[in-house]
Amino acid sequence: MTSSWRRRFVRSVWATHNDSPAVRAAVSEVLANAGPGARGLNVGAGDTRWGARFVHVDLARAPAVDVVADALALPFAGETFDVVLSQETVEHLVDPFAAAREMGRVLARGGWIYLQAPFIIGYHPGPEDYWRFTRAGMAQLLQRSGAAPVRVDRSVGAGTGFYRILVEFLAGGAARVVPALYLPVKGLASLLCYPLKWLDRLVGRGAQADRIAGGYFAIGRKPS
Repeated sequence: MTSSWRRRFVRSVWATHNDSPAVRAAVSEVLANAGPGARGLNVGAGDTRWGARFVHVDLARAPAVDVVADALALPFAGETFDVVLSQETVEHLVDPFAAAREMGRVLARGGWIYLQAPFIIGYHPGPEDYWRFTRAGMAQLLQRSGAAPVRVDRSVGAGTGFYRILVEFLAGGAARVVPALYLPVKGLASLLCYPLKWLDRLVGRGAQADRIAGGYFAIGRKPS
């Protein structure tokens, strides 16, 4: 399995958080509110680009990355950007709340911030993996950024949460017998169990919907 093929597989089958209907709608809402001329910052960009008006920052150099920097010390002046996005990144940071403050620092007054992080998901170092966030935890991140909360909601639901844990359980069990089986079984289980993600809509509502949600996003606006 080549590294490029593996990245495509992970993005399109295994880790689809960034492409869920809820996330697409929420990001579109933030970008529309910020306006067509808004200057943006993408923190923890990886291989995701949001267009020419965005500066894409990551700790590791990559083709899609404009600036290599630590999210805990962003190399930009205060109130530089009209919109700040960060997807599936803060869980990899030693101090996610300090990172939220940094994102708030570089956000212009009246600007929009979008934060997205996992809740029910397996350990995934990249380079390290420290934290998980409930709905209340995402609200705390927004508070630390200095932005007024607009909305906190599920990025992916319980179907996806169950899917991620089940696939890891099957792959980990196989690897306990034969270590080399971890990736092949994980790939096969990812494909076979994929329909579980479709249950997000079925079990994504109700009083218990936050019990095993796959993750959350939070939208805020910095007071003007």
